[in-house]
Amino acid sequence: MSGSKQAFPKAKTNGLTYADAGVDITAGNDLVSAIKPLAKSTRRKGADAALGGFGGLFDLKACGYRDPVLVAANDGVGTKLKLAIDSGIHRGVGIDLVAMSVNDLVVQGAEPLFFLDYYATGKLDVAAAREVIAGIADGCRQAGCALIGGETAEMPGMYHGGDYDLAGFAVGAVERKKILPAATVKAGDVILGLASSGPHSNGYSLIRRIVAQSGLALTSKAPFANATLTEALLTPTRIYVKALLKVLKKGTAIKALAHITGGGFTENIPRVLPKSTVAAIDLSAVPYPSVFRWLAETGGVAEREMLRTFNCGVGMIVVVAAKDAKAVTTQLKRAGETVVTLGTIRSRKGKEDQVSYSGTLGA
Repeated sequence: MSGSKQAFPKAKTNGLTYADAGVDITAGNDLVSAIKPLAKSTRRKGADAALGGFGGLFDLKACGYRDPVLVAANDGVGTKLKLAIDSGIHRGVGIDLVAMSVNDLVVQGAEPLFFLDYYATGKLDVAAAREVIAGIADGCRQAGCALIGGETAEMPGMYHGGDYDLAGFAVGAVERKKILPAATVKAGDVILGLASSGPHSNGYSLIRRIVAQSGLALTSKAPFANATLTEALLTPTRIYVKALLKVLKKGTAIKALAHITGGGFTENIPRVLPKSTVAAIDLSAVPYPSVFRWLAETGGVAEREMLRTFNCGVGMIVVVAAKDAKAVTTQLKRAGETVVTLGTIRSRKGKEDQVSYSGTLGA
């Protein structure tokens, strides 16, 4: 009604606060203060990694690119988080978070430049959150990228107690002429594999099911490692960025890279191959760590299911010309990687699968 005034109830002097609703702003501020030194430790050219603004800044010009294309990737850690939450061992999943995105950047030839994280929880535990972010900072240092920002969300009612979830966002750059995979991938090329550190961050719904089926407690000694079952299964994802960038910056010997994540060899290798080719993989050449043997035997998991669920010991595929295979292998070994020759690229016959297997895992 024109000219009328809407009446509002008078505020109660002892009314509800945000803290009463389950959100502790003070704890959030404490976390920001605790992680500022962690972010500062990831400084690199182009970023000062200071926190506190509404957005993170990055100076691409300072990196010296001439004709750059930006490459972005985001990912999470998945149900591996449940092991971290239940055990109270949080740092490794921070590394996992970074690894899953930066390894996806480097397969396109890109150098990771900066990273942002999203941490959501029901009740903010500053100590646990700081451990996670310490792991994120560690992963950023391993990848050579700056942690320039992030978001912490305390959402009672959405998450139970101290449960939390993570998402990570990485941005990198590559010179336009060096984007991978190259158009030169062809029959006769050699496929190299870089060893993984374990299951990385994939297949943990199945892993947790197998652990439950085994009857072992998470605190039991792992049958396949000199550690508890939880400690062994929380081994962080290997970050391949610096080793691969060393080779990529020396020339064009690397034609294609494939990050072996969920979907294993079967789903990930075809993503970087021309439709007219097949990756012929010799399974007997795969470095098949004992953790995968235990998972397969305890869970009764068939070999083909292992190959489309886990990395089975190879976290990164590298495709090179036959003439360059020896030199690239040497360079990657000098950079600290364990390298094996897995097979070759051949011509595809009709509509056959783009990954062909011979031999047996663990033979």
